[in-house]
Parts: sequence; C-alpha cells; structure tokens
Amino acid sequence: MKAPGKRLSTALYAVAIAAALSAGTLAAQAQEKIRVALGDVLSTETLSMIIALERAKEKGVDYQVTHFAKEDLAIQAVINGQADLGVGTPYAVVQKSKAPLRVLFQGTRLVFFPVADKSYKSWKDLNGQPITFHARATGTEAIGNIIAKREGIQFGDRSYVPGSENRIIGMMKGQIKATIVDLANKNLLLEKAGDRFHVLPGVTQPASDETLFGQIDWIRKNEAKVDVVVTELMRLWAEMAANPAVIEQERAKRKLMADQPKEVLEGITKFYTMATKEGVFAAGGGSPEIAAADFDFYVEAGQMQGPAKDLKVEDFWYLAPLERARKALGS
Repeated sequence: MKAPGKRLSTALYAVAIAAALSAGTLAAQAQEKIRVALGDVLSTETLSMIIALERAKEKGVDYQVTHFAKEDLAIQAVINGQADLGVGTPYAVVQKSKAPLRVLFQGTRLVFFPVADKSYKSWKDLNGQPITFHARATGTEAIGNIIAKREGIQFGDRSYVPGSENRIIGMMKGQIKATIVDLANKNLLLEKAGDRFHVLPGVTQPASDETLFGQIDWIRKNEAKVDVVVTELMRLWAEMAANPAVIEQERAKRKLMADQPKEVLEGITKFYTMATKEGVFAAGGGSPEIAAADFDFYVEAGQMQGPAKDLKVEDFWYLAPLERARKALGS
C-alpha cells in the first residue's frame, strides 16, 4: 500500500501535467495561423490587403494566404472549412446556398471601365455583339448586365478571360473587341492604343467588389483575432486615403513583391493615388447603407434575387468587428 504522502505527490504531479498540457494547447491555439483564401495572386491591386495582414501579424495574429485561380474557388474554400477567411463577393452564394458566410469589411469597390474598339461608337453598336468578362457571375459581368438593361440591348456571345491585364492583351492582339477592366489597365490600354480603343459610359454607383468574409461560427469563436484584422484594415485604408504612398512605403519595409520588375514597383504609388481618387478603396469599411446599396446593385445585375429592400443586412454582414474597430481608432 502506498503512503498517503506519495499518493498526494502523484496526484499533484498529474494535475501539474494536465495544467501544462492545457497551457500548451492554449499556446498552440494562440499561434494558429488564420487561413486566408484569395482568388488572385499577390499584385499591385492586392498588396494593400497583404500589408494589413502583415500589420495584424505584428499584433500577434499570424496568417497564411492560399491563392486560387478564381474567386468562386476561394469562396468555396471558406464554405468547406479549408480557409477561415476569404476575399471576394459572396452575396449570391450566401443567398442561393444559405451558406453561413458574413462580410466583415469592404476592401474595394467595383470601379471598372467598359472599353471597346472605336468601331463601337456607343452601347447601341454593341447590341448582339460579343463581349468578354472576367468570369461568370463576377463584378464585371454584373456591370455589363446593368448597362445592357439600362441601354436596352442584349449582348451576343459572352466569353470569360480572368484578369484585366489578360483582357487588355487580348484587345491589343485583336482577339477582344469589348470588355470591362480595372483602372490601371484602362489607363494602360489608352496609353498604348488610345487611337484604337475608347471608354464607354459605365455605372455611377459602384458596389462592393473585394470584401473580407468568413463563416459566422468561426468568426464568433475567434472574435479577438478578427477584431485585430479588421482594425488593421480600417487603419491602413484611412492612412491610404490621406497618403496613398503609404502602400509603397510599407511594401518596401517588408520586402513584399521583391521579385517584381522595377517598373511594376515604381507604379505602385501612382496606382494607389489614382485608385483612392476614383473611389476604389473606400475608407469606411462598411455599413448598413453600403450593404443596402450592394443589394440594389446585385439585384439589378441579376446576381441576387430581390426585391432588394426585403434583403436583411444581418443575413450577409457581421458589423460588430467594424464597430469595435471604429471605437478603437476613434473614428
């Protein structure tokens, strides 16, 4: 028979072991990286999002980005639990599949430009003609749908080429006659071939393009981490509005995109200066009013079922982290 003192010593040892294991588990959880799904590569356009994540990492919230070829694959990765947060526009998926995704932050807005061969003098000339979009059910096609409805026309064959830069290459080669591209590539096209192409009238009230979103259960279980990420996004977007050069300063400090050609790096500040001026990066981050405007846009574009006024913000957005970020930043 063991002495009472020895039994007590053994029990205390077991408790100590259990406590150590528990502490180790908590430490491991604290060190777990947030898995972020991005339907794009690291580029000038996505650089600001990565810088905000780098800043969150400095606050103790590490991350790991997985790049996908298409936005819908990034959304699916979050639905399947392969990623914790995603970057994209999940409105249509949430409505159609009832996926428990919620938007946390409006990163960019759909400031895109319809460009066409000069043989198409107006939208009426594009009635029945082919047009190229980024991908099915994405922002560029939504803009096209709204314009076609507004102009009373129907497009002919629709083709899909991911990446504004790739569609511009197609235009230069004569393979694409009309498409919708981002600000940087619109400027590049007009700079290189303004004698062949021009800009047609677009939409005046751009909706959300790239948003940060996640599964609501994961968000609620990781509120502290989410708060850090959302706060750093809001902080950087406010700094960017005041000084677009901050993106290049932060990139250089962290040696991001170091493998890119010199001309790409030299164009970063120019891009963010133009993009903030044109409203691509909205400093607010999101609100019930922004959500309602998005509903109007995507219902009119045919990507969501209306009436838009019947859609509930809380079914698509989770605004609590944004509200806390505003308080933390005094905005």
